[in-house]
Amino acid sequence: MQRRTFLGLGAALLAAGSLGGWTLARTAQAQPLLLSARDAVDGRHYAVGYRLDGQRQFATAVTERCHDVVAHPFLPMALFVGRRPSRESYLIDTRDGRLLQTLSIPPERHFQGHAVFHHSGEWLYSTENDTAEPGRGVIGVWHLEGMQLRRASELSSFGIGPHQLLWMPDGETLVIANGGIRTEADSREKMNLNAMEPSLVLLQRSGELISKEQLPEQMNSVRHLAVARDGTVVSGQQYEGNPADAVPLVAIKRPGQALQAFPLGEAQRLAMRQYTASVAIHSELRLLAITAPRGGRFFIWALDSGALRLDAPLPDCAGVAACSEGFVVSSGRGRCRLYDCRRSAIQMQALQLPAGLWDNHLRLA
Repeated sequence: MQRRTFLGLGAALLAAGSLGGWTLARTAQAQPLLLSARDAVDGRHYAVGYRLDGQRQFATAVTERCHDVVAHPFLPMALFVGRRPSRESYLIDTRDGRLLQTLSIPPERHFQGHAVFHHSGEWLYSTENDTAEPGRGVIGVWHLEGMQLRRASELSSFGIGPHQLLWMPDGETLVIANGGIRTEADSREKMNLNAMEPSLVLLQRSGELISKEQLPEQMNSVRHLAVARDGTVVSGQQYEGNPADAVPLVAIKRPGQALQAFPLGEAQRLAMRQYTASVAIHSELRLLAITAPRGGRFFIWALDSGALRLDAPLPDCAGVAACSEGFVVSSGRGRCRLYDCRRSAIQMQALQLPAGLWDNHLRLA
């Protein structure tokens, strides 16, 4: 480890207090911690953490609606990222829900809903929009100093409207879903549907472009991602064209191969209603899961063969994350569910978590 990285982490550990005590406490609670944004019936926004057995860890009121959550690789904190076009994100202590920092974005930028911590724990990268040059994709670079994130620099996403970004298995290469849609200032209005430029970009952490690939359908916005341990990347799309067009809504980039359509059955493609949401890969079981909230469907496929393993109704299904048994899925209108995929017949059980009002993504920490 480089000396500067070590010193930076040392400061963070001191600021965090007893990291060892937290580690022991986490070991004692075997249930994973589900992190997600959630609304109350009165419309107020919360950053929440629940154990999968239903025990509430925290529910912290926040000013703006959040989208994704990114947990620090080893410190008890997570960033709840503001939903596009937010100007705030929230750094939360995952032990008790204490608000550590309201992260404010620089002028002429807004958050796009996603971020990732580097495995060193010292750096965070967030997808952003340049509102001075509308649609120009920006990757904000933030440095963790103590228990606060400070703006350090920014990179180009080499595209328009970046949405989700993740790490490739080397931990130094970012994969970025450029949605290709231009929006201005604080608006969610889509300004360039006839001139969209969606793309999938591989970017070195230092900012050098490795590759940029595009799907044949210009209006097929690349939105959400999952990366397998072997480097397989899956992207879920949202089609902005004619609802009657037959467009592949899932794409896959296998190691050494180009980005191409994933083999969806026609019944599943139609059920998605031109919209996919969260994407997750279970690397050990070699499974792919996708939520389609407009169609109220949840899907699981075999990642290698493309064989359909599950097509289940789930109203307003939202976030999905891999767990030891299979996948945990949340819903905006119903109960969260656990799908046990360890046997040929997938088993579903409802989780004892609050029903409904869950937002787009969930993470297990």
